[in-house]
Amino acid sequence: MTVSTLLLASLVAGASAFCPIHTSPSKSNSALSESKSDLQALAKKLNPTVGYYDPLELSDGDFWGIGNEATIGFLRQSEIKHGRVAMAAFVGYCVQSNFHFPWPQTLAGDPFPDVNLLPEAQWDACPVAAKWQIFVVISFLEVWDESGGGDLPHYTNGRQPGKFPSFQLFRDNIHPILDLYDPFQRSKKMGAELKERRLTMEINNGRLAMLGIMGFLVADTIPGSVPALDGVASPYSGQVMNPFEGQFSYL
Repeated sequence: MTVSTLLLASLVAGASAFCPIHTSPSKSNSALSESKSDLQALAKKLNPTVGYYDPLELSDGDFWGIGNEATIGFLRQSEIKHGRVAMAAFVGYCVQSNFHFPWPQTLAGDPFPDVNLLPEAQWDACPVAAKWQIFVVISFLEVWDESGGGDLPHYTNGRQPGKFPSFQLFRDNIHPILDLYDPFQRSKKMGAELKERRLTMEINNGRLAMLGIMGFLVADTIPGSVPALDGVASPYSGQVMNPFEGQFSYL
């Protein structure tokens, strides 16, 4: 159940843009792309057929007066982050449709929602306390990312887009915890060429996953809107963009 709820992180990820920016006197040399020309070169590697595609000209922008390079860093970070969330959500959607954890979901012994329910309906059936726990964890990860883990510069100020900070500071001062990426440091022996190829693959897979998970959600809420999913999708009458429907509201 928890895996696919990562989709909801995409609803709050945009708020991270308004967190204080951690400044650094020098820029990291590990930035994957920090100018429009870099984006154009990367686009050819990602999809030689489509190439560079920016009809809204976002890469020419200057968001919040932080400068064009910083704006591109923000856009790159946002795409990678949402791609990762979408990959987790897509896999979670498929798993939830066929399997649920056999152990109790709550201390009272209540089971996880049955697979006979759509993943969206399974989320609706979760206790509100469980949902708040998930959002607290998401919020912690967002704050940690924005602060660079107390070590890295902000992604608008030279950090490689998509590079999530280590939890080393947290481990040293609070509690042991594994890093999100490569907790056993196996990538240290990986060559630069292989790393770059895997980053390219991640971006492409993330883009496809964003289309995939949104396709599922649209097909479930608007029957017939995604012909490729006819016979697979099931009608859902709830509000997929309201994670606390029927449980909590500001209105």
